[in-house]
Amino acid sequence: MTEERTDKLLGVLNKRQTDLAVVMENVHDPHNISAVMRTCDAVGIQDIYVLTTKIATHKKFGARSSSSAAKWLTIHQYTDAVTCFADLRKKYSKILTTHLGTDSVGLYDIDFTQSIALVFGNEHDGVSEEIRNLADGNFIIPQMGIIQSLNISVACAVSIYEAMRQKTIAGHYQETRMEAERMAELKKKWGFYEDQLPTE
Repeated sequence: MTEERTDKLLGVLNKRQTDLAVVMENVHDPHNISAVMRTCDAVGIQDIYVLTTKIATHKKFGARSSSSAAKWLTIHQYTDAVTCFADLRKKYSKILTTHLGTDSVGLYDIDFTQSIALVFGNEHDGVSEEIRNLADGNFIIPQMGIIQSLNISVACAVSIYEAMRQKTIAGHYQETRMEAERMAELKKKWGFYEDQLPTE
């Protein structure tokens, strides 16, 4: 690994936001999952949760669009919603789902400087009632058109770029937020070797 490549990957790791995650519930289209992965990588999200309770577990993700993103992310796959949410609760203080309801808060009213996981539903039915009941609340993306829905990959991109905006203002990308043990684990996964790392 070249020094330039090492510096690039270290820079990416140092900007990973371990207090922000995306959850996808029963998303059918691998290309939608792949697009979400690329956007997550772009804004510094490391952990993605793929929950499949009503569809078959994904064996792989869309090769064309995910091959450059999936290898850099930590993908957690679940077939049981309760187990998934139990694990989410260990890491994130709030879990919100995308759902148009009377109690939904607007995207721009969410405080993304706190620890949070966002749940996106499948292409046809959105987030299920079961998942909404497990979450802390719902949020909506403000829209001015007649059709009050967006493709999941677009909805995710809009949402987490708002998160990135808030976290940038708060200085979250200016400090390493990942624990040393996790950092070492990802360095190994990404192909770092001790003799390649710069000395302090």
